[in-house]
Amino acid sequence: MNMTDATAIRALIELSQEVWNRGDGAAYGACFTADATDVTYVGTVYHGGEEIGRAHQALFDSFLKGTRLIVDILEIRCYGNDTAVVVTRGEASKGEPKKLGKLATYTVIRDVDGQWRIAAVQKTQHKPLMEAVSFKFQPATRPAAY
Repeated sequence: MNMTDATAIRALIELSQEVWNRGDGAAYGACFTADATDVTYVGTVYHGGEEIGRAHQALFDSFLKGTRLIVDILEIRCYGNDTAVVVTRGEASKGEPKKLGKLATYTVIRDVDGQWRIAAVQKTQHKPLMEAVSFKFQPATRPAAY
């Protein structure tokens, strides 16, 4: 991966955070490809940037009103010239979150217009207690990164 692509991919994730924080569903949806998949941490599956933007606008106007998204990029790995996987941890909350308890895995692609966009994202709630129990009773489940 060259630095220009890494910078552009990082900027895409940061843009998605910025437009979330503005409560701008259309701009959030524009961060995604026309055929993107967004699997939320509650298990809802949205398809396509337009639907993702529309649904998030409804969320920004209700349940997520006034929330701020914090995203910490843990890693960016490129596969060829036009595809990358981005792993993040973050949180959407009103006020300062106590911890970044959600993980997200993004597949980003260089779209037909040459711009990087999110093709898929899977969000998962981190469950540290369950994780600790697993590691204690089955140490072989502990990833090398711990």
